[in-house]
Amino acid sequence: MFGSLGLPELLIILAIILVVFGAGRLPQLGRGLGEGISNFKAGLSKGKEDANKQLDEKKTT
Repeated sequence: MFGSLGLPELLIILAIILVVFGAGRLPQLGRGLGEGISNFKAGLSKGKEDANKQLDEKKTT
């Protein structure tokens, strides 16, 4: 999907983001995005652990 985007296109996208959100809010946006990704990964891991635990319980009974 992003294979067709080159450096000029990415720079234009970054410039638009700077204009829309401003330089002061970019760290907040990045931090929020990072926290969201971390929470998503943690949720996936917990879901996988829960599923494995349920499978183990079914095998033992």
